[in-house]
Amino acid sequence: MLKSANKKVVIIGPESTGKSTLCTQLSAHFDTIWCPEYAREYLLAHGTTYSYNDLLTIAKGQLKLEEQFIAMLKNQKPLFIDTDMYVLKVWCEFVFGKCHRFILNQIIERKYDLYLLCNTDLPWVKDELREYPDIEKRQTLFKTYKDILINQSVPWVEISGKADERLIKAISAVEKYL
Repeated sequence: MLKSANKKVVIIGPESTGKSTLCTQLSAHFDTIWCPEYAREYLLAHGTTYSYNDLLTIAKGQLKLEEQFIAMLKNQKPLFIDTDMYVLKVWCEFVFGKCHRFILNQIIERKYDLYLLCNTDLPWVKDELREYPDIEKRQTLFKTYKDILINQSVPWVEISGKADERLIKAISAVEKYL
């Protein structure tokens, strides 16, 4: 059983590592809601060619969406969040070699209770928004996320394995840390 109210669990990792699937499964298991990735909605509406400034717009949209879902939380349930400002930081730096000050400030200001880092051991699945089918780039991104999580204070757990194993690890982590 969860120990306290309105905890926020962020699921991060490279594209096509099962983040949205895991959010869906965890929210069903814990009978709660999850906040989707705003970037997907934005890119589907505006096209897949994006600029450095689009990433700032996406970051602000993600935060607004997250706040809307936080406001919907009921019954002391956790909120599962598909993406946070660490993802936007990595995206900015990987594609453009720099990051907006706003995103960096939000990393400092926003507080979460647990991170679940999805590994690249699932097969890459093509969709209209994914950019990096190359396993070497995906593993580089995974290492970047892992380095970030190692160097911050919020508990985190690496999620790997087949679909069932991932869900079991994620449920166990949520129960342990929340």
